[in-house]
Amino acid sequence: MRQLARKASLLVALAVGLPSYAQIVNTTDNSATAQERSLQSSPSAQVQLPQHARLVNGNHLDYAASERQPRGYISGTVFDQSGAVSVGAAVRLSREDSTLNQEVHSGNNGQFSFTNVAPGEFHLTVASSGFATREFAGTLGPGEAYLVPPITLFVATAVTEVHVKETPLTQVELADEQIKQQEKQRVFGLFPNFYVSYVADAVPLTPKQKFRLAWKTSVDPMTLVGIGAIAGVEQATNAFEGYGQGAEGYAKRFGATYVDVVSSTVIGSAVLPSLLRQDPRYFYKGTGSTGSRLLYALGSPLFCKGDNQRWQPNYSNVLGAFASGGISYLYYPAGDRNGAGLFVRNSLIRFGETAFEGVLQEFVIRRLTPRLGKRASDQR
Repeated sequence: MRQLARKASLLVALAVGLPSYAQIVNTTDNSATAQERSLQSSPSAQVQLPQHARLVNGNHLDYAASERQPRGYISGTVFDQSGAVSVGAAVRLSREDSTLNQEVHSGNNGQFSFTNVAPGEFHLTVASSGFATREFAGTLGPGEAYLVPPITLFVATAVTEVHVKETPLTQVELADEQIKQQEKQRVFGLFPNFYVSYVADAVPLTPKQKFRLAWKTSVDPMTLVGIGAIAGVEQATNAFEGYGQGAEGYAKRFGATYVDVVSSTVIGSAVLPSLLRQDPRYFYKGTGSTGSRLLYALGSPLFCKGDNQRWQPNYSNVLGAFASGGISYLYYPAGDRNGAGLFVRNSLIRFGETAFEGVLQEFVIRRLTPRLGKRASDQR
């Protein structure tokens, strides 16, 4: 009976003009279709991509892809027209898209640097009171240590801006520039201090550059003066009695000491580093606690940087010390060739000299070397 009553009610409803079930379904479908069309035509419904996204071959590239590349380092030196370094010059680093805008001032040595810089094209603006503004543009590669060519400021005239566009230096050219700076390093302005780098990420040297540095050190006049002083002390203490005294004895001591220095320098700092691809220089640390710097310096005879700029055992120095000690058998007096004693003694002396020199480099020599401005870490 209930079912019959329900059917009767439905018939009555149809009779008075209610919409049919098919009409209701069609209405619902049409409403959904209209909503879909509305959403598709609405700009707010579409996905908004970041402004920095790029469209290549119909595909959107991640605008942050360049940010995942290794960052680099930009440095250079500012001079005035007289050739003196320019202190306090404002150096601004920027990009055309305004994603980079940094400013530093040149230090006491005229140098400036920007670290942790994303790769890409960059623009430098150098300004100093009373001088014309200089500009430089270049492209920094991923992980590159970019050395800007020397920038010279000229006294301001009617032309206040000079635009410079130069080709970036190659790795070999950059290493040459750094070596030229090292060759100006002299303790008290006299004694050569060529085998220390104050640039932590200095470019590795080529074999030719390693031999050039060894040769320049070996023939430097002040190297000969130092050897003469050592020979004089040996003469006064009658070291190596077999050489005797007088002018002949002094000449033999001078010659033996000179051969010691040259053989250890050429073998340990040029021949073996070229074959084993190691860097013969001492890399100044200058930061950290006194204890950590002391251990770093004392370990310099046993550890060095490879040409791949990674730390590794200093095979060049170890083998070079023993090779130099072995060569000494050829010219030391027969009475001093006590078996392996001379060989071991000269080798250990070489290790001790290298370690002691590292300590002096880390704590003393830098302050006694002109032409070097103080770094921020040394001004604290």
